[in-house]
Amino acid sequence: MLLICAWALPVGGAGALAALFLQRLIGLVTNLVFYQRWDTALVAPGLHHHPWWLVLLAPVAGGLVIGVMARYGSEKIRGHGMPEAIEAILTGGSRVAPKVALLKPVSAAISIGTGGPFGAEGPIIMTGGAIGSMLAQALRLSADERKTLLVSGAAAGMAATFNSPMAAVLLAVELLLFEWRPRSFVPVVGAVAVATVTRGVLMGTGPVFPVPTTGLHLNGGVTALAAVVGLTGGVLAVAATWLVYRAEDAFARLPFHWMWWPAIGGAVIGLGGLVEPRALGVGYDVIDQLLTGRASTSLIIGILVVKTLIWSLSLGSGTSGGVLAPVFMIGGALGAWEGMLLPQVIPGFWAMAGLAAVVGGVMRSPLTGVVFTLELTHAWPTALPLLVASTTGYALSTLILKRSILTEKIARRGLHLTREYSTDPLETFFAEEVMRREPHVLAAGHRPDPAFLATLRDEAAAGHGQRLYPVTADDGSLAGVATRRDLLAGADGDAGADAVQEARVVIRPDDTLRHVAYLFAEHHVTSAPVVGHSPGFPAGRVLGVISLRDLLHARRHDLTEEHHRQRLIPRQATAPAAAVAAQVVSRTPM
Repeated sequence: MLLICAWALPVGGAGALAALFLQRLIGLVTNLVFYQRWDTALVAPGLHHHPWWLVLLAPVAGGLVIGVMARYGSEKIRGHGMPEAIEAILTGGSRVAPKVALLKPVSAAISIGTGGPFGAEGPIIMTGGAIGSMLAQALRLSADERKTLLVSGAAAGMAATFNSPMAAVLLAVELLLFEWRPRSFVPVVGAVAVATVTRGVLMGTGPVFPVPTTGLHLNGGVTALAAVVGLTGGVLAVAATWLVYRAEDAFARLPFHWMWWPAIGGAVIGLGGLVEPRALGVGYDVIDQLLTGRASTSLIIGILVVKTLIWSLSLGSGTSGGVLAPVFMIGGALGAWEGMLLPQVIPGFWAMAGLAAVVGGVMRSPLTGVVFTLELTHAWPTALPLLVASTTGYALSTLILKRSILTEKIARRGLHLTREYSTDPLETFFAEEVMRREPHVLAAGHRPDPAFLATLRDEAAAGHGQRLYPVTADDGSLAGVATRRDLLAGADGDAGADAVQEARVVIRPDDTLRHVAYLFAEHHVTSAPVVGHSPGFPAGRVLGVISLRDLLHARRHDLTEEHHRQRLIPRQATAPAAAVAAQVVSRTPM
């Protein structure tokens, strides 16, 4: 862990520099295309009036360039970055090609700089992850260690983009690591810390969208209304996710190569830009207006409708760009619109609630949605209503959709991904609890009698019975093992000769079933003797035999706890039948 943590620190610094480079590159492309000037400052495309043909054709040209880059450079630059990073972790051994580290930020800068309504965070995740992965590939590391460095780079880029270290770590845990262990958590935090400090030196330490909380007074009514905002945010999250994948399905039915799809997506963006120019680009300035209560009604409605449509439809074309910034803007617009009807709390409060709700629903990461909103605004006293809004949006999304905008794309590539964290049932049982006690034991050097061999043949034909037989020495200690197949196959049935083998795996009674499963997988066995050791068990004595079938006991127990319902405290009933029924239920074993 300490070695990986040491390597994660420079990865964090590199991720911060990559984030700064991408933002400057987006600014350069935006200025060149829409303002015809050489400047790297991040600026919105729709701040001033542009010729209609520029608004319409710039995204189309950007889409053409991205299609060519994807076809002749790397197809991995298509999409919004996070599913690609997840796929690299799940199936690629956390290996990312070096050219992706170069092509992904360039393609994202072209896509966003020509008006694409996307965010920079997805490409940053892929670019920062590529940096960590390339370093890991140059070292002698395991796949899990490569994963840790890949995620360290991805989280570092995210933290540097939004000055949000806690949200970046949560995003890494909820979306990329698929575990919460010290071996990965500590290096990721180290990388994020370095990236945040580096970001402070280069871009400042203040919140990206500061929201003053002066005059904030929260009560139960406000918190309850936050749940209402959460419900509407969940509905919007479901609708946007549905639109993205219906658009992807529609593009897949087109009778020409996918290289041309981003250009069609660009045409959709251009048409939307003619209706609401402020919907183009990253839109950080619009997010700031929404979260500080300065957005006009026309801007709120325009963003809510146009941004949702052009982002969802164009993202389905396979262009390059992230999802977080658009989700921030769409969620903020929803909350700001609802805030016109809800009681005034502080300027931007309901926009914050809408942002948290839509992030929770779209990303299926409710805690990340809350912490992101708090770190973006530094409005820390609003934590409770934001938690209610984000969790409500998340709950509604999970009830309606099987998968999120991220996991759906992974599933469409033939992969299974679970985002549910729970205790491994194999960790909650010990070998002594499920082993076969008092197994039949053979004595070393003694020939099994014919009756015993006949019993073995009957059990083998029926497909049940003991399959592994411990062989003990004169002092009762384990001398080896013999399988039923070897015993039956022996020419003379001599258990002390060819049938006896050294036990490749010996289980202790206090080993967890998870440890047993690892040993079985490592040594390619399906059964093993359980041997006592001091203190607490007879040292060296065979206590039982454990097999793969016994490991299912833990899973059966887990299923029982999840699905078996029972009343432990019986109802007070006057009818004798009801009383008897209650007593029967109360005796039902757990």
